[in-house]
Amino acid sequence: MTNLIRLSLALALAFSAMGAEHPTADLLQELIRLDTSNPPGHTGKIAEFLAAKFRPLGFDVAIVPTPDAGKAHFMARLKGDGTKKPILLAAHSDVVGVEREKWTVDPFGAVIKDGYVYGRGAIDFKGGIAVFAEAVLRLAKSGVPLHRAVIFLSEADEESAPYNTSWLAQSHWNLMDCEFALNEGGWIIHDENDKVRYISISTADKSSVTLLLTAKGTSTHSSMPLPDDAIFTLAKALVKLANYDTQPKLIASTKEFFLTLAKTSQPPLSTYFDNLVNSADPKLVHEADVEISKDPLLHAIMRNTIAPVLLNAGFRGNVIPGSAQATINFRVIPGTDPRELISEMQSVIQDSRVEVSQAGAAAGVSRSQPSSTDTSLYRALSSAAQGMWHAPVTTYLFQAGTDAGAWRSRGVPVYGIYPYPISAGDLTRMHGNDERVPVASLEQGTEVIYKALLEVASAK
Repeated sequence: MTNLIRLSLALALAFSAMGAEHPTADLLQELIRLDTSNPPGHTGKIAEFLAAKFRPLGFDVAIVPTPDAGKAHFMARLKGDGTKKPILLAAHSDVVGVEREKWTVDPFGAVIKDGYVYGRGAIDFKGGIAVFAEAVLRLAKSGVPLHRAVIFLSEADEESAPYNTSWLAQSHWNLMDCEFALNEGGWIIHDENDKVRYISISTADKSSVTLLLTAKGTSTHSSMPLPDDAIFTLAKALVKLANYDTQPKLIASTKEFFLTLAKTSQPPLSTYFDNLVNSADPKLVHEADVEISKDPLLHAIMRNTIAPVLLNAGFRGNVIPGSAQATINFRVIPGTDPRELISEMQSVIQDSRVEVSQAGAAAGVSRSQPSSTDTSLYRALSSAAQGMWHAPVTTYLFQAGTDAGAWRSRGVPVYGIYPYPISAGDLTRMHGNDERVPVASLEQGTEVIYKALLEVASAK
């Protein structure tokens, strides 16, 4: 570490000591209290809020409104000397809605209880906004000369689209262009003793494919049901899917991830992880799959997942409808061909009365390549995280989708991380009830991101 970086770290700690005890948690509370549930996703209020924090520190600020009134992207650039391309930190400011009656606290009250900040978006991804923003603001306060600009982006419409970063990139790519970027993605999971087990940095995302199951039958009076009832036919097809699971499909990052878990787990789980990756015995692989899949997250990242999300059938209480339809959302491993997915589902259902089709315009095979780990950003992030949590770092296939495609599709490496340690139990609250993130984790994550930025942006 250079003397300049040591001095900057010391200055940053001094600024932190002069301010609030938990500045990142405080910032997160303010963000949660601005309700940006999508729909309608009015993120313009977040943009204005952030502008007031970034402008006084010398950032070039741009607020980009979308055609959907109330939705806006926020961009702030901390200038460098231009000798290296910028680094970008992206975090979406919209959140999913809530079932208020199922929360024990106000989901937009940002209550701190038992060492946690509670609220919608605490994990996904206003916690990330708070960590990334606080780290970038701290960098500006340090006054260290930068060799590359640092761009902070608060995104709109990630949870809903169409006015997400792909839309933004079409007309504002010059503001987003960078050498590499940080986004949401990999997890930092700790055990029941608050010891971090592993740090995963995602280098690729699963993508979404939506299939429609449409059952046809005879429409008639409900007093005279016929054997070809469309709803019953669809229900039988759904039962077959419910009892079916796709086979594991491991890419390089997933193999590395499971082998890391093998090293950090106790038998017999460590053996299952190793067998899943290395065994040539189908019985051992199947046994490993069954045991590992008891964890929903691990089940999801090793295969194409099947999730029914919508049902549509009937229009009157005394009419048997002539058709019934289910919408099935698949989260698929990179390289999956939707046509093969359709064929697989047809072979599972085995009923000519049920049509399987792809919703919307048919998509081809995703050719997006995982981001390389041979970059200064990945190395700096890995080093800073290991220094903070003393746990192994591994690449990771993120089990859902993010806005990273706007950069990866243009060849820009993107690294995903939820930059705060959480438990497996906390993870289940994301998009659920009583979402929360530890206060201590937020502050630790800010320090890690700040150190990584300092290393990458000021390095000669």
